[in-house]
Amino acid sequence: MKPLLHFIILLSIGITQSLTKEEKKIQQHVEKNMENAIDLLEKVVNINSGTLNIKGNKKVGTIFQKELDKLGFNTYWVTYPKEVKRSGHLFAEMRGGKGNKITMVGHLDTVFEKDHPFQKFIRQGNKAYGPGVDDNKGGIVSMLYVMKALNRIGKLKDMNLTLVFIGDEEKLGAHSSIVRKELIDAGKWADIGLGFEGAIGMETGTIARRSASSWILTTTGIQGHSSRVFSETLGYGAIFEASRIINSFRKELSNEEYLTFNPGVMVGGTDTSYDPVNASGTAFGKTNVVSQSVIVHGGIRTISMIQFDKAVKSMENIVSQNLPGTTAKIEFKTSYPPMEPTKANYALLDKLEEVSLDLGYGKLEPLDPSKRGAADISFVAPHVDAALAGMGPDGHNAHSADEWLDLSTFPKTTTRAAILIYRLTR
Repeated sequence: MKPLLHFIILLSIGITQSLTKEEKKIQQHVEKNMENAIDLLEKVVNINSGTLNIKGNKKVGTIFQKELDKLGFNTYWVTYPKEVKRSGHLFAEMRGGKGNKITMVGHLDTVFEKDHPFQKFIRQGNKAYGPGVDDNKGGIVSMLYVMKALNRIGKLKDMNLTLVFIGDEEKLGAHSSIVRKELIDAGKWADIGLGFEGAIGMETGTIARRSASSWILTTTGIQGHSSRVFSETLGYGAIFEASRIINSFRKELSNEEYLTFNPGVMVGGTDTSYDPVNASGTAFGKTNVVSQSVIVHGGIRTISMIQFDKAVKSMENIVSQNLPGTTAKIEFKTSYPPMEPTKANYALLDKLEEVSLDLGYGKLEPLDPSKRGAADISFVAPHVDAALAGMGPDGHNAHSADEWLDLSTFPKTTTRAAILIYRLTR
């Protein structure tokens, strides 16, 4: 057992402590400066940073970079070749030489590009509406104010921290082996990983997130007059073969816990074309002609790589059992790995719960992994001793024009995260 894991587990079964003098100062600083944090949130939400808006992402990132420079971080941008068509990522490093090494991750980009009508921050009491206000600008503002609170008590410069602000979380510009290499390296450097996407309720903690990968199924048939469909000479055609396969996926695999797969686009007929980058295609066919080709583009999510490998084998086996007169093949593309629910993650959640109880916020329960999608913390989690996600404030309706952030949770999750980091680095 790694020393850190042993340390976390011992702490997780210990007696809950009350807030120290310095922890109370953390709480006071966060609460006192929360309106400033909300003002900053409004400022960055009103700057469009859709994934494809390189200038917008750079502008938002530069705001955080200047703030982190003031705190003594070493900040820099990781960029990629022009053909990637993304802003790159902002990194901020503090190397104080003491305590556990922690990597934190959030993202600058949103799903709302410049041509989307949803562009404005609007505050209504404790609700803040706006593009990316929950996913993920509330989280990265919180991450900054965690650092400000730790600096206020004079402990920040004693810590070993890496903060990563991703510029293409919503749509990777290239394969993860290229555009997540530096994030993975930051995970290998660290002992603990924390993801600052939003919480889902103040009473839960995220100890796992499922993977996100894709698959493309291609089937072929023998073109001919439909009067002879099902015959030995023509067989069943590409559409029947694709239908058989997709329905078999549903029948044989849909009841497995945490495994989901979805055929998102299907193009079939006599002549087809498909662009997987833009998920769009064309098809031509006739009702009296047996279909010659089908392309199906889908996604798959799993809780572990073991589950993913098992599902791939099962799906490939189904694909291989062709109807007469047809062929089929399926190809998989991995994007986001799973953040698996390890014992160390549960133990780290216990530590966060201790902080929550000491602050009077209540107990925490592990969030059902099926309620979250993939995230960049999953590139860090396999390499650290323990990881948690959902460290940011609580939000709702992400990726929709009704996206909003619960501002009443903003100081609470920020304080909670700051005190957790303080305790983990003592």
